[in-house]
Amino acid sequence: MKVLIFGSGGREHALAWAVKRSRKVTEIVCAPGNGGIAEIARCVPADLKDVQSLVRVALEEQPGLTIVGPELPLSLGIVDLLQQHGLRVFGPTRAAAMLESSKGFTKRFLQRHNIPTANYAVCTTSDELEKAVEMFHPPIVVKADGLAAGKGVLICPSRQTAIEAAKGLFTGALLGEAERQVVLEEFLEGDEISFLCLSDGVNVTPLPPAQDHKRIGEGDTGPNTGGMGVYSTDTLLEPGMTGWILHHIAQPTIRGMREEDTPFVGVLYCGLMMTPRGPEVLEFNARFGDPETQAILLRLESDLVEALEACIDGQLDQVKMRWSDGASACVIASSAGYPGSYKTGFPISGLSAAARVPGVQVFHSGSARVGTQLVTSGGRVLGVTAAAASLEEALGRAYEALAEIEFEGIYYRRDIGHRALKGAR
Repeated sequence: MKVLIFGSGGREHALAWAVKRSRKVTEIVCAPGNGGIAEIARCVPADLKDVQSLVRVALEEQPGLTIVGPELPLSLGIVDLLQQHGLRVFGPTRAAAMLESSKGFTKRFLQRHNIPTANYAVCTTSDELEKAVEMFHPPIVVKADGLAAGKGVLICPSRQTAIEAAKGLFTGALLGEAERQVVLEEFLEGDEISFLCLSDGVNVTPLPPAQDHKRIGEGDTGPNTGGMGVYSTDTLLEPGMTGWILHHIAQPTIRGMREEDTPFVGVLYCGLMMTPRGPEVLEFNARFGDPETQAILLRLESDLVEALEACIDGQLDQVKMRWSDGASACVIASSAGYPGSYKTGFPISGLSAAARVPGVQVFHSGSARVGTQLVTSGGRVLGVTAAAASLEEALGRAYEALAEIEFEGIYYRRDIGHRALKGAR
């Protein structure tokens, strides 16, 4: 079977790596891919912002399975278009992907289906905003309604700063594009957990939970990023908590989407805050996370393609996914200046030595091949990922591999997993 993967980052490299292990697969094509993905798949040009470009690739390649990595093509309806051409594609339709593409839709959906989440208000005008803000105690969370590449959430210390931030979203001054509606939210305290599930529209299968590190600086300081590192362990959730989240959050969400005639087939990424009153939904994503996918898939022992096909065929209940015990971790090596402005085109060295560290896989997020040389091409460049019996050992292997890698301006956090390691001591 030929498998086509849309995307160009570390998530797609990890997906290609896992897909390649399937005995069903004879060829992997990635559009557009990156320098690292090109070592295990045939990369073809494509514009992820142009769904017709992606449709043309799919029609030309005629894959047996298409996997959509990023959120933007999902929000633009790539799954609907490919299905209209009779292609088998893993991912939610445009309507189902609204769980990620519209925070206002999601908050109202959560309320309709009694799924735990922070108190909120959805505002469409400045007058609504100024009235609604009085119902919240600072700090107040202000969210852009649409996709914002991780930049659409602002924690405001006062009502006045919340009003100013929301007005900046309405005018487009903050994100460059005007928002039609803005969400105000109660600020929640606790640990954030990434809880991903596969769904065939009826059945739900959980993946191992993970914890991301969004801030650029050690000690969780500085601006938010797309994710600087993540870990996954058997002990991340207390005993019985996986079942609770499935029963009270994931399954009601899939059931609610089906009841509203927008069945959700794909990956439901539940971004949760573990508050004193229990887990509450911060956000949903409608696809695999990045860098969560890198750490999670390194623990997968069964056939990923078999599970994704079962989702498409409505037979997920007939598939048993198997995971290795222990832990995995992914540490992101980024370009100097990220998440602000940064330079690219610097040669990357030491990858062969890094790959020789036991249990390590290096996934490429922002690399390109120039002749025979791999060079940096993005803000997040590499996801150095390792699995081991314990989190401490997995992190040790990842940092050992990172010590072998060099490119000008390389930066990575040296404290990934610090909260878990501190709690274990």
